[in-house]
Amino acid sequence: MSTTSLLDVSDDVTALTHDGITARRAAFPVPWVDRMHADVMAAFEEARSRDGGAIGRGPERWYVELHPEQLSGFVELATHPWVRSVCEAVLGEGYQIVEVGFDVPFPGAVDQPWHRDFRSPAVTHRDRRLTSLAFNVTTVDTTPDMGPFQIAPGTQWEAGQDWDHGMFPPRSEWSRFEERSQLRMPQRGDISSRSALTVHRGTAHVGTSARPVVILGVDGDEDHDERHDMTVTRAFWEGLDPELRRHLGARVVDELQPLVQRHTIEGLVMGAS
Repeated sequence: MSTTSLLDVSDDVTALTHDGITARRAAFPVPWVDRMHADVMAAFEEARSRDGGAIGRGPERWYVELHPEQLSGFVELATHPWVRSVCEAVLGEGYQIVEVGFDVPFPGAVDQPWHRDFRSPAVTHRDRRLTSLAFNVTTVDTTPDMGPFQIAPGTQWEAGQDWDHGMFPPRSEWSRFEERSQLRMPQRGDISSRSALTVHRGTAHVGTSARPVVILGVDGDEDHDERHDMTVTRAFWEGLDPELRRHLGARVVDELQPLVQRHTIEGLVMGAS
């Protein structure tokens, strides 16, 4: 684990407060990202070979949660000074890494409906405090034909309690998200941090190759989703730096079991088209 001091991320905190998203360019070396890409594609093939191994998020779009040990770069990702600094600045010293996985759209994926990833808690839409963050790392260089991520900055503070499941605004409101939206074109080595409450969607993939994105989910110490159940082997746990163990919300087991995905979002299964 890196012993580098925490960074000054005041500009990133401002961006997360104002826009609900921020990014760090060239945070990782490209060869490291390429190794992660190989791990992700191998994990996808394994997950698709068994029932419950991958969850559909619309046509030709999948989500797979991973065991940390499946990702060769997990430790470097979880302990990167920028990741640590943003987590501590936004979520507090007791933040917990609760999930690692990846989203992968393939050619033929369609526009998703505008959505957030879960219902906004009162502490966010009432008190304007973020209690979780998602860090995204693309494993390929994003191009416009690959269905880039689209986000509507500033929407993390909207209550949305009357939306479908508190997550899906009605189609009649989509135009206002479209008007303020940004398409994100990250390249290998880039990392972003966002509130999962900032309204967003994946767009139509008309290219020829997959666009995997690794996602690291982090909660504040008072906010834990019961669907999270990260597990690590005892040997892996004992090899981690104590500082990382302090922030890793994981059960320690003797042997890993294949993950059955539990993060179904019904409103994404059919897509927007």
